[in-house]
Amino acid sequence: MNLEAQARAALSRGDLALAAQAAQALVHAEPDQPAGYFLLAMAAAEAGQIAKALPMLEAAVARGPEPEHLAQHAKLLILVRRDGEAGEAARRALTLGVTDALTLDTVGCVLARLGDHETSVAPFEAAVAAQPDNLDYRYNLAAACGFTGRIAEAHRHYEAILAADPGNARVHYALAILTRQTAGVNHIPRLEVALSKACDPADALRIRYALAKEHEDLGHADETFRYLSDANRAHKQVIGYDFAQDAAIFDAIEQLFGRHDGILQGNGNPDPTPIFVVGMPRTGTTLVDRILSSHSDVGSAGELQAMPLAVKQLSGTRSRLVIDSETIAASAYVDATAIGDAYLARAQHHRPHAKARFIDKLPANFLYVGHILRSLPQARIVCLRRNPMDTIWSNYKNLFASQSAYYAYSYDLMDTAQYYARFDRLMALWERVFPGRVLQLSYEALVADQERETRRLLSYCGLDWQDACLSFHENKAAVATPSAAQVRRPLNADAVARWKAYAVALTPVRNWLEEQGIVVG
Repeated sequence: MNLEAQARAALSRGDLALAAQAAQALVHAEPDQPAGYFLLAMAAAEAGQIAKALPMLEAAVARGPEPEHLAQHAKLLILVRRDGEAGEAARRALTLGVTDALTLDTVGCVLARLGDHETSVAPFEAAVAAQPDNLDYRYNLAAACGFTGRIAEAHRHYEAILAADPGNARVHYALAILTRQTAGVNHIPRLEVALSKACDPADALRIRYALAKEHEDLGHADETFRYLSDANRAHKQVIGYDFAQDAAIFDAIEQLFGRHDGILQGNGNPDPTPIFVVGMPRTGTTLVDRILSSHSDVGSAGELQAMPLAVKQLSGTRSRLVIDSETIAASAYVDATAIGDAYLARAQHHRPHAKARFIDKLPANFLYVGHILRSLPQARIVCLRRNPMDTIWSNYKNLFASQSAYYAYSYDLMDTAQYYARFDRLMALWERVFPGRVLQLSYEALVADQERETRRLLSYCGLDWQDACLSFHENKAAVATPSAAQVRRPLNADAVARWKAYAVALTPVRNWLEEQGIVVG
């Protein structure tokens, strides 16, 4: 067995020390060839040493680019948030003619992480064609099909996975949210069996959410609430969340921007192209993103981490969290123009081509309104507002990224109510500090008079009227949020006052909000 084969065999069985030893010997034997450097990089990456792996991969690519090397380079670049370089490497790999399944899947995953779901479909399809029994590859293809509106294909691939792996919890959940379930067509009996056999808490979480979603589709309020309560109670214990974690962030923002001097010195970057769509999750942000991106001058860049990462990077804090009170406080001493420049540099890699304006639809950017308006004074910010009870219920019943700190509040009704109250208070602060600079758009008003509110939205964003914005459901762009199914249908009032079906269970939330002076309607 030659040195390259030795290194690959050692990698495949997890013997990283032997893999690195064989790869190092290969580098010494063939210093002008890429293989040794690539395998050294893979051993380092498997050991979690990304900073060590990247230069080795760069050395491999410099000695003659190969699709496998470029794909793995792109994967590591994504991990260190060098998105533009990652995209270039992934697309270059495709041009070289990728044939092996792992490389095809890796390229697809990189493209998906960059929000280019449409382009990711082809490499995912090729990976599945090459290895049809690999369930991970098929899952990635199914998800890409769902994001891009290929619903029947997504359903077929998900069912193929369950035929081979009946307990696959993420597939059960994906199928539940893929379409609206009916009395005649649903998966409830199968889900109940899967739940009874689930041993992993993460699997039980997903299956309970799937059951709650399907029962809600069928109008079974008691069952919906029971499954959600069980799921969320257990997960809150797993993550150990305390609302004080988020309260400290709100406090730091209010302390920084509540004063009117010495905040983010500098004039900011005057680029007028970004449109930020912000708000609590599940309040219509995806809907507004679709309306705006139906305009010929506007493209959606998706939910970017560009502003949080720009603030974090320039604040220079050492914590592993992207946002915390220390980072917010330290950002006071960062030049506003530098934040704007850093944001635009990160966002550039996600902007749709040939569009004059772009949308950044990260809901949590409502925490960064002050940073946005200081660093990008010509940007537009649209904040979605929805009935507080519907907002709280919708946050509680949707499974977000289960390990994300952004949504840790959502596994408890009273935590979610407290979070909403602080959001509401923060939006009032932004209006006082930056009067008229944020368009507060009511979801209910948009549903009640779509054309009037759409005209107001477009006018605020400096866009001319286009009828296509009323036909947002015909927009063919990919959607990678829980709203994917809804925004492919014409606007309707189905989600208005949905909380009332759970009014009894939500009584403590309503009473608490009223005590805070928040009108629930």
